[in-house]
Amino acid sequence: TTTTTTTNHHHHDHQHEERPIVEQTAVDREGEPAPGERFCKALVRMVVAKGIVTAAEIAEKMEKMSKYSFEPARKVVAKAWVDDDYRRRLLDETTSNAAVKELTGIELSCRFVVVEATKHVHPVVCCTLCSCYPTQLLARPPLWYKERSYRSRIVREPRAVLAEFGTTVPPERVVRVYDSTSECRYMVLPRRPPAAENVTDEAVLADIITRDSLIGVRVLD
Repeated sequence: TTTTTTTNHHHHDHQHEERPIVEQTAVDREGEPAPGERFCKALVRMVVAKGIVTAAEIAEKMEKMSKYSFEPARKVVAKAWVDDDYRRRLLDETTSNAAVKELTGIELSCRFVVVEATKHVHPVVCCTLCSCYPTQLLARPPLWYKERSYRSRIVREPRAVLAEFGTTVPPERVVRVYDSTSECRYMVLPRRPPAAENVTDEAVLADIITRDSLIGVRVLD
């Protein structure tokens, strides 16, 4: 689903803390585990106790996930910036998964939608229910992405939340929030920075792409 807002952006004069501090603070504010989290842990204990899966197998899977990086996503975006045909296929929901596999070899396990940032629209991604995220391309989600205040506030007051990341969206630009689900994951195709307009080396372009720009909470300078 998408939410569109054209409300005025949030003004504030406090200094931004270092990102690791901001992210850890977001996690600390979570407090006690939510009922769903308790259920999840109980379910894990049950399947281990019944022999359906072993604790070692779960640990191995988590270790594999922790080694994911967002290099594949960087590669995809850089290619889209220099190859118009690839860009069209990436932005087409019917061919986006195939475009990703063609370039990275990764076969995504769900519907994958790439939303483009333009001079008229600023897209940002969230998951209001939990923390659905294109892990195969972007690695594990940042801590703040899973924090309840981000998940709920980005839908209600996206400009204010973006301002807290240091991103001010001009009033004339529409902000669209894309809510991920277990069946569908989103990624932002960020705008190419003006300084990189004439760069054709995909490796050089990939190096300037940040994780936060692929979620939509930051723009590339």
